Amino acid sequence: MEKKIRMPHTYALLLFLVAAACLMTYIIPAGTFDRKEVDGRTEVVNQSYHQVSQTPVSPIEVFRAVPDGMIAGAEIIFYIFLVGGAFGIIHRTNAINAGVNSMMRKAGRYGKWLIPLTMILFSILGFTIGMSEEAIVFVPIGIALAAALGYDAIVGAAMVALGAGIGFLGGMLNPFTVGVAQKIAEIPLFSGWLFRTIVYLLVLLSGIIYVMWYAERVRKNPEKSIVNDIDIIERRTLSDEVAEDEIQPFNQRHAWILLLLLLTVIINVYGIFKYEWFLVQMSANFLILGIVAGLIGGLGLNGTFDAMIEGMKDILYGALIVGFARAIVVVLEAGKIIDTIVYYMTDFIDHLPAAFSVVAMFFTQLILNFFIPSGSGQAMTTMPIMVPIADLLDINRQLAVLAFQYGDAISNNIIPTSASLMGLLAVAGIPYTKWLKFVWKISLIWVVICLGSMIVYLYIT
Repeated sequence: MEKKIRMPHTYALLLFLVAAACLMTYIIPAGTFDRKEVDGRTEVVNQSYHQVSQTPVSPIEVFRAVPDGMIAGAEIIFYIFLVGGAFGIIHRTNAINAGVNSMMRKAGRYGKWLIPLTMILFSILGFTIGMSEEAIVFVPIGIALAAALGYDAIVGAAMVALGAGIGFLGGMLNPFTVGVAQKIAEIPLFSGWLFRTIVYLLVLLSGIIYVMWYAERVRKNPEKSIVNDIDIIERRTLSDEVAEDEIQPFNQRHAWILLLLLLTVIINVYGIFKYEWFLVQMSANFLILGIVAGLIGGLGLNGTFDAMIEGMKDILYGALIVGFARAIVVVLEAGKIIDTIVYYMTDFIDHLPAAFSVVAMFFTQLILNFFIPSGSGQAMTTMPIMVPIADLLDINRQLAVLAFQYGDAISNNIIPTSASLMGLLAVAGIPYTKWLKFVWKISLIWVVICLGSMIVYLYIT
């Protein structure tokens, strides 16, 4: 009997990369750039690279690098924990689930306009709270509503998955991707939001048009459905049962909690741009949000903090992966080879047009997301290398963040290593190969939009 080839666990893969980085410190010459302070951030000095004494990292340091990485990434890790805990409390009150369920069902009364209304709703949740795995619970509702309108399961799943994915790609206020990457790049938090909003709107419009085109095609000719061999009626019944059993009716308490969430987001945005707040202040505000929401939601003090712990457990994977990812950089820095890697990479592409460098950054991030499907973990792994490359090539650091952000987000809708995508497809009963057949075209359109936008940004900044 043949054994299935299994993808290594992300933590195992990262530990392997830490070990590989350790081995590289024995092979790659040690070197460093001079650095200077410019407008409150540290930049490398061009043409200042020079070799230094070799400082190879011993094998035992592979394991010591992990706690060192946890310490180095502590501010981001605990920020993720506190925000995750706050959302854990809100989820326990069922405010978001009940609110979204109510809005989706109301949107369903408007026929085909269910698609754009639902996708816009989930995209807003995507670019504000970074909705990903949380979207899974809404898939049965989406499928039930889509089936009632004569569409197939793909349309129901796409309204939710692509809607949240588009918001994740926009990322204007996403603390887990853009926030983390900009922190590492030492640029103002959520800066470049106007440009991101323009790209987000282009991606959102193209996504809505694509899903509506497919939905109308299926409604007129059901045999053209990618999942025409799946029993939609059976799934619709199951979806209605799941929706009714698991999601409470929307009530006044839920409304107050959602209003409080909106107010917190507005206060954070105002504080970021007015008072230069950063992760600590945002964490504190989300902590206040969680506690007050728990009390409003009737959880009581103990129930509120129990829900906070559950929320932290749910985010544990993404939070700790930041430390494992940071461990790679810890080893590269200890062996003094990270600057050597940057030097040879920039030397290779220095004579090529700057647009080529931007494209290379984007595809590097897109491919790496297959192996490191955590956005914050990928940022911790790649941004310490991409930022100095951008400096040396005289490319705006914001472009390095955009390359990470877009490469990560687009591939989230495709890669089979994404836990949220595979969980969503499992709930929807859609085989991965059929989803891939549906999503590859719009993903390619988004690649063109994002690359084109980045090249425009390159020449206007």
